[in-house]
Amino acid sequence: MIEIRSKHLTGAEVAWFAPLCSDDYEFLGVPDNALKSTFAHTSNILLTADRLGFRNILCPSSFQVGQDTLTFAAGVAPQTKNINLLTAIRCGELQPIMLARTLATLDHMLEGRLTVNIISSDLPGEVLDSASRYQRSREVIEILKQAWTQDSIHFEGKFYKYHLDWIDPAKPYQQNGGPLLYFGGYSPDGKDLCAEHCDVYLMWPDTEDNLRAHMEDLTARAKKYGRVLDYGLRVHMIVRETEEEAREYAQRLVSKLDDNVGAAIRGRAQDAQSLGVALQAQARARADEEGYVEPHLWTGIGRARSGCGAALVGNPQQILDKIQRYMDMGIRAFIFSGYPHLNECEYFGKLVLPHLETVSMPEAQGRRPASTPPSPLGTGERRNPVVTAN
Repeated sequence: MIEIRSKHLTGAEVAWFAPLCSDDYEFLGVPDNALKSTFAHTSNILLTADRLGFRNILCPSSFQVGQDTLTFAAGVAPQTKNINLLTAIRCGELQPIMLARTLATLDHMLEGRLTVNIISSDLPGEVLDSASRYQRSREVIEILKQAWTQDSIHFEGKFYKYHLDWIDPAKPYQQNGGPLLYFGGYSPDGKDLCAEHCDVYLMWPDTEDNLRAHMEDLTARAKKYGRVLDYGLRVHMIVRETEEEAREYAQRLVSKLDDNVGAAIRGRAQDAQSLGVALQAQARARADEEGYVEPHLWTGIGRARSGCGAALVGNPQQILDKIQRYMDMGIRAFIFSGYPHLNECEYFGKLVLPHLETVSMPEAQGRRPASTPPSPLGTGERRNPVVTAN
């Protein structure tokens, strides 16, 4: 049985994606200077998502390409109104106490609208085994929590050793332990780390049965630590007025893709050899001739992308029904994206988002001070479903 922390919630945290890592295309695998990762282009996507009512947005991290995540988040923070920023950090890049101060400062700039995505990939020039990579992340998280909640740090680990009787870094704006920690990983070591220390377990797209199996696994692992998690899904989106239009657009998206270019894109990522990436490849291998591994779940995106490699494809009602199925399973956080990201954000914001009840995970879990004004969205008002012809 899947136990979820947010089982009392009737809404979902609906998030979008800011392509900081040079991951924006009209045709997958075909670079377009107009869609290059610049502050102007990416911040426009983020501010559009804020205006349309998305509750969070993933700001990813990459070594090889794109913009610096924390700098981007700090630059755009004063321009935002309601949206949370799910800011990715690669454990080991920054000294943990300095990282704690950086994130706390950013949380104040956002007045409590910071969430953190924990990344555990190798750093450039190193290759660690799975257990070591996740142990480093565990140590970073434990030091962050000490710095956010205590006036001293005493820590003895494999990667970090600190004995500081007095510290006074800025504490986060959010109470009750600081920003929520989102985590995605499939190895046993990664799942144990999430079960012990993180708040939201993020999955990449797969069949409903496989997603449910991961959730049951995490529920059991978290129970050993006396904890209960929330669950999230990162998946691409193609929604149009009719299913035929959506499926045609999916095929158009890969119509100019050279498979050698696609393989190079998949192989350049730091996580290219991870178990999660392998599972995405397995889903593609099980798909039908058009790339669908189950109704409305299209794996063609993964031909030119490492990581999240599938999209929900359909008309508004079909997409709403699929999201509801995921919510019935216990998934409460969704990170959507589409190509080009601005266009697809507007499609989803017009055709689907107005018919979803939305929430913010930090608000729902009491991470913000009681004096924080409530967001105008996610008030519990149930919106009407939409019915569109196939």
